[in-house]
Parts: sequence; structure tokens; C-alpha cells
Amino acid sequence: MEQVVLLDEAGQPIGTEAKTVVHTDATPLHLAFSAWLFDDSGQLLLTRRAVSKKTWPGVWTNSFCGHPGPGESVEDAIVRRSIEELGLKSGDIADLRPVLPDFRYHAVDASGVVENEICPVYAARLIAGARLHPSRDEVEEFTWVDPTDLVAAVELTPFVFSPWLVEELADVRLRSVWC
Repeated sequence: MEQVVLLDEAGQPIGTEAKTVVHTDATPLHLAFSAWLFDDSGQLLLTRRAVSKKTWPGVWTNSFCGHPGPGESVEDAIVRRSIEELGLKSGDIADLRPVLPDFRYHAVDASGVVENEICPVYAARLIAGARLHPSRDEVEEFTWVDPTDLVAAVELTPFVFSPWLVEELADVRLRSVWC
């Protein structure tokens, strides 16, 4: 059973809880991550969350997300989730770097489920020749987009995207740390 790391307001671990029970209408603060995956031409991978997902089903979001397990580094969790969610192989991502290491957000899904996460944001590059084989439990569909086109789409239709993507994109642009 996947465990998430619970955090205090200072971002320090205070325990763990099963992922299946932590996301409710009173979700405690916990550790997560978001990853933005680029190809060699600078195109960004966007994924549409599976319609079977508990929160924000069917919305477009960043390349992939997840929760580091107890004792697992964020970087190791990113590699693990790239394999689980996108069907990549170990070594298929390179140049992994934090772009918003202090990102935190709170959002409420239409169903009433709350996201309450300290969620460092990372960018990485998909190595040439790597192939995506997304898990149908995680990804409904995917596309590669020009980051400038994503900015325009989010400005026109923010409701089509996950709230964390919208907030991350605004923070990335403000801090000029786009990949």
C-alpha cells in the first residue's frame, strides 16, 4: 500500500498515511512532486489525467506527478513515477533539476476532495529514442506542446487544466526558470 509523507507547517516529516485514505475533504499537508518533461526540441509533455482518477479526472496537467514514499528522495520518486505512470525505462530521463523547489498549493476538487501539498516542481529531458507507454490508470491521453502555446491555452481556459499546473506555470513564468 502506497504511503505518503505527512508534513508540519515548516515542511518537516511528522508521519505517514496510506495514499488511499489521505485525500479527503480534510487532507493533511503532505509531500508530493510535479515533473515537467521536455524533448530535445523543447516541446513539453502534457498528460490528461485518466477519467478514473479520484481527483481532477480528465483534466490536462503537467507531464506526471506523485508522492515520494517514506525515506525516498524526491528525485528517486520522480524516476519511479516516470516508469509507473509513463511506462519509461530507468535512464530515459536526464538533466533532472528543481525549478520550483518551494512550491506549495491547496486546491479543492469539484467532488470536495482537497489537495494540500508541498510539491517541489522539477524539469527533465526525455532522452532521444525513449518511448512513452502510459498507464491507462493514470493517463487518458498525452500530447507534446510548445510551452508558449501552453501559456496561451492556460490564459484562455484555465478550467481545462489542473490547478497545480496553472499555479506552477504562473510561478515558473514569474521566476523566469522555464526549462
